[in-house]
Amino acid sequence: MRFIQYQSEAGPRLAARRDGRYVDLQAVDPRIPTDLRKLLEMGEEGGNRARAAVDRGPPMQETPARILAPILQPEKVICIGLNYADHAAESGLALPTEPVVFCKFPTAISGHEAPIALPAVSSKVDYEAELVIVIGRGGRHIPLEQAREHIAGYTCGHDVSARDWQLEKSGGQWLLGKTFDGFAPIGPELVTPDELGDAGQLDICLRLNGQTMQNSNTRQLIFPIERLISYISTVCTLRCGDLIFTGTPPGVGAARKPPVFLRPGDVVEVEIQNLGVLRNSVIAEP
Repeated sequence: MRFIQYQSEAGPRLAARRDGRYVDLQAVDPRIPTDLRKLLEMGEEGGNRARAAVDRGPPMQETPARILAPILQPEKVICIGLNYADHAAESGLALPTEPVVFCKFPTAISGHEAPIALPAVSSKVDYEAELVIVIGRGGRHIPLEQAREHIAGYTCGHDVSARDWQLEKSGGQWLLGKTFDGFAPIGPELVTPDELGDAGQLDICLRLNGQTMQNSNTRQLIFPIERLISYISTVCTLRCGDLIFTGTPPGVGAARKPPVFLRPGDVVEVEIQNLGVLRNSVIAEP
């Protein structure tokens, strides 16, 4: 299935796509939550209710004007650094022997078409296209062979990064450089694994003002999806709705000569095969 969260006059609502058009799930079954994470927490019952609703419900006349992040308030936003072999080669770095893990605050989350505000305190804001895992069933010490059972779906993600904060501050500020408000757009849809196909064989690209800047495939992942879930769960309990940004391919702005950083007026598009296009404009911080 393909889910979106959207903003209605009454507040956030949940819809799913059928034959290219969305069905408002609550309009068909009022027992379905208006929040996607709460639906995922219902497990198999929630999935059955959603499928029944989208099968029998009338399609919406228009695609909602404002699509929100598919997961509005994740408990954890976990990110993986240097996880594409071709990106490591671009950076001149040896392949890591274990996943490089950092986090963003939930306030960094934003949705499709939400503007990315460039902080006044940074002049080197970079782009990074990423495949994002959405956790469905939580757990701790998840065995590698059971990791896929804990995935609710996938979405497009953009790991926006203030490189001057991340790399040039005294002592480094990886967390703060990665987690300004709005620095983690995701969406527009959450796509379930049965609908997506092999998440380890997806084309991924990023376009800046229509020009392709990143272009790779998830088969370049150094640590595959199952390994990431199992590894992270050895340290912390994963919960329903947690997000895992899986790393970015080559072509980031900081690695270019000369470097390319985001500027007000830019439009950034992250496109992942079978997941769609996440689009965000860039503005100066109000």
